[in-house]
Amino acid sequence: MSSIRAAEVLAALSLTTDLATGMPLEKGLATCLIATHLAERIGLPDAERRAVFLAALLAALGCTGRASENAESYADDIAFQRACHVLDPGDSTVFTAQLRRFGNWSPAAQSALRNRFVAQVRAGAPRALRSSSEMVRALGSRLDLPDAAVRALTEVEERWDGLGAPDRLRGEAISLAGRILHVAEQAVLALEGVGDEPAAVLPVGVGFPREETEHRADGSGHDPARPALSAVASRQGVVLGELRRRAGGHLDPDLVAVCDADALRAVLDVPDLLAAVLAAEPGAQATLPNTELDRPGLALAMVVDLKGRYLLGHSAHVAGLADAAACRMGVPAEDRAALRAAALLHDLGRAAVSSTVWDRGGPLGPRDWKRVRLRGYWTERILRRCPGLAGLAELAAGHHERLDPSGYTRGEQEASPGARLLAAANIFAACTEARPYRPAARPEEAAAHLGAEVAAGRLDGDACTAVIAAAADRPGPGGHGLSATEIDVLRLSARGRCGREIAAELLLPERTVTHHLTELRAKTGHRTRAGAAVFAMSHHLLPG
Repeated sequence: MSSIRAAEVLAALSLTTDLATGMPLEKGLATCLIATHLAERIGLPDAERRAVFLAALLAALGCTGRASENAESYADDIAFQRACHVLDPGDSTVFTAQLRRFGNWSPAAQSALRNRFVAQVRAGAPRALRSSSEMVRALGSRLDLPDAAVRALTEVEERWDGLGAPDRLRGEAISLAGRILHVAEQAVLALEGVGDEPAAVLPVGVGFPREETEHRADGSGHDPARPALSAVASRQGVVLGELRRRAGGHLDPDLVAVCDADALRAVLDVPDLLAAVLAAEPGAQATLPNTELDRPGLALAMVVDLKGRYLLGHSAHVAGLADAAACRMGVPAEDRAALRAAALLHDLGRAAVSSTVWDRGGPLGPRDWKRVRLRGYWTERILRRCPGLAGLAELAAGHHERLDPSGYTRGEQEASPGARLLAAANIFAACTEARPYRPAARPEEAAAHLGAEVAAGRLDGDACTAVIAAAADRPGPGGHGLSATEIDVLRLSARGRCGREIAAELLLPERTVTHHLTELRAKTGHRTRAGAAVFAMSHHLLPG
């Protein structure tokens, strides 16, 4: 296959954000189908239906913008986002019951989490949600999203009654695409029973596959880890009742009236949600040559790298090293393009693991290690689900495989030349990047580590030699218009350091750092950590 539907790449991103928000896998696909059906029902022209289609597919595009902050405040950013998706502050009875359940993912700290949430919502919910808006705007251009879709994505937390955020928009001040998205998403959440869990039940699908699918990643349309939507058709009455309850509060009442049982059947009556989504795409079907996945691939990589303060830019770093090493080894251009794409997408499964794990400064326990090791499984599962990306799945998911049985996810010893390069590039990149529990290693230290792995029979010698040479010749970033000091300040700001901490680390007066932060906001156009991080990653200023 020489090209891929752009919608398939966006579907992979949608599946990734399902994991990052604790949703049932393919929740985004189902939302897209219902939203597109509603847009068609009310007679929107192709361009507007396309905006609805794209916005609904990527409704959670900004979900990792505050992953680290949410994990720090609420113990688990994934469980937190799952809970927030169904909160309804417009109905005091329902909201009180929802708050009683809030924090059930951490029973020992539940009361403290609930009190913190209430206090933070009162103090700064609009400010916090601006991170997602900045992230959406920055990634929207990279994904070639139309302005109407980007606008709808910045309105995902707004409400018909004006109680939403970040801008407290009310009624028709919210775009029509945004209002359609709200109705479709709440329909799917009610259909799937999200928010109905008893207080003692942890959200499912937050890092662990069900036992029967632990070794399955075949990309088939039926996912045994969640019931077929046809099996929950009996919930139609519940869904329509929930939409009516939210009408006039959370949701546009006129659009709720359009979302009837026939609209729900747009999801219930299809055997394969992805195939149905691809068939429903309005307007011209955009395609990408398989050799030109770098631009959208970097967008997916940035969404995932935002899962940890010290992971920013990691995926692009690995891709750059692997590609340069492959060039040195004479790998054909088409194979290099596949390797580059696989490297950019190799950590999609990281989204399934709480940022509490990625930002932890100490050792991980057995349960967290299991989550970490399963990220390759989730990467493979996402890519195999999208036919145009399925050819990258094994390579992308195998970046922790070794030439001996010490690797994971599969523990296989046979590795393709591309897999050998990717494994070496991933280790070198990780070694030379700081982590919360250690500083970055110097290049010569990373090279020595690779040499030891080769001597132990775990890594390929030729691949490691090429990666080490490629790292030595790695060009510096350009085209950003920032001074060296501004770059240093930007990097630390993107990792969440405050002005005082940046000043202490860079040995600068605090007022000088304040001046640089003001200049950076003007030069980059971003005022939030997420926006700064996306700018820095887009210009290859991170890691560093």
